[in-house]
Amino acid sequence: MFNRSKKYFFSGLAVFLPIVLTVYVSIQILNFAENIFGKHLRPFFIENYDFYFWGLGLITLVAVILFCGFVVTHYFGRVMHRSAEKLMLKIPLIANIYPAFKEIAQFVFKEDGDGQKPQQVVLIEWPQPGVFTIGFLTNNTPKVICQEAGQDLVNVLVPTVPNPITGFIAMVPRQKIRPLPITVEQAIKIIVSGGVVDPYIVSPDETAPKKS
Repeated sequence: MFNRSKKYFFSGLAVFLPIVLTVYVSIQILNFAENIFGKHLRPFFIENYDFYFWGLGLITLVAVILFCGFVVTHYFGRVMHRSAEKLMLKIPLIANIYPAFKEIAQFVFKEDGDGQKPQQVVLIEWPQPGVFTIGFLTNNTPKVICQEAGQDLVNVLVPTVPNPITGFIAMVPRQKIRPLPITVEQAIKIIVSGGVVDPYIVSPDETAPKKS
């Protein structure tokens, strides 16, 4: 009886825990997004209109993001954006922080011309020869560093678990980079899960023999 109860408990835990954690993390993310504008809108609406509903801040955030996207896809919007960036880069402290966040945002969200994110997932030997890890090819290494090293290097972000945005920057010889035929999203699934999740890189239909 005890062994059966134990089996039921752990089987239920394997199903229950991922659901609860997914819901919890999703709620935390939504609450964070809601409070970006919600904490300012709430007192204004309550004072002037005597009501406020959860989600108004989230709707405002989505509207602002869409508006920013609309603006920067047009000529005058791009000019204004470049001018604002130049101004920010002249402000102490902000000039050191903004470029880093900009590079991360462009790496994660920016799409190329055909609407698809560029392939940036690579395999490198890390942290020692014969041991491999997934990395994200981020950029070419500055020429001054390549000259000092005497090799053509590229920058690879070696992500940490479970947060793939943080990690180490490895400057790897270009010839030692092995591009992987997987998407950034599939690589992130592997990293976030600690290698537990199989992202179905190859579907069963692709591996199944075709009927004649």
